[in-house]
Amino acid sequence: MKKNNKPQKVRAVSIDKILTAAQDVFITQGYKGATVQSIADNAGLPKANVLYYFQNKENIYHAVLEQTLTMWDEGIGDITIEDGPKLAIEKFIRAKVTMSFKNPKASKIYAMEIIQGAQHLQDFARTYQRQWVREKAKIFKYWIDKGEMQDIDPVNLIFLIWSSTQHYADFDNQVLTIMNRADYEKDDIEHVTNFLTSFILRGCGLT
Repeated sequence: MKKNNKPQKVRAVSIDKILTAAQDVFITQGYKGATVQSIADNAGLPKANVLYYFQNKENIYHAVLEQTLTMWDEGIGDITIEDGPKLAIEKFIRAKVTMSFKNPKASKIYAMEIIQGAQHLQDFARTYQRQWVREKAKIFKYWIDKGEMQDIDPVNLIFLIWSSTQHYADFDNQVLTIMNRADYEKDDIEHVTNFLTSFILRGCGLT
């Protein structure tokens, strides 16, 4: 007998709609200013429906942050020694630029959370994120010791890639205003990726 997947599909669609609406509300109103009612209104759903899936505002916020972190992990978590420094840096930059252009709201919420003290991300920053940076820094150090790239600080290299790529999401209003545009264009991802990749590779002694 064929199983009815309709309830699961309805649940998935509702949750996606709530989280998408929550991103807008958290960006415009901040965590403190946001309410379950404002999220429900933005999602076009009854407040009771939102509470059914998430129980409270904090759970919605955690789900939005988790969605962002999962997306980033899938995009930049696969740097390996076998890649070599040039390919690894190219992959890292391309993944982060693409996510910044296609999911700017997620990046902004993450940045706002960090600026406000990372109260909801302390455990993540102290455990997973710190460990991730240490592991990737060891890979870059391996390449440095092998003479495959310039002797630079690998942790600050990771910070540089993070900050330069996220700038286009976190400060998109400023960037677009200076460029006299209403929105990013299709070619911008490739242009920014190529510029940052070329610039950073040269700083690492790579071509």
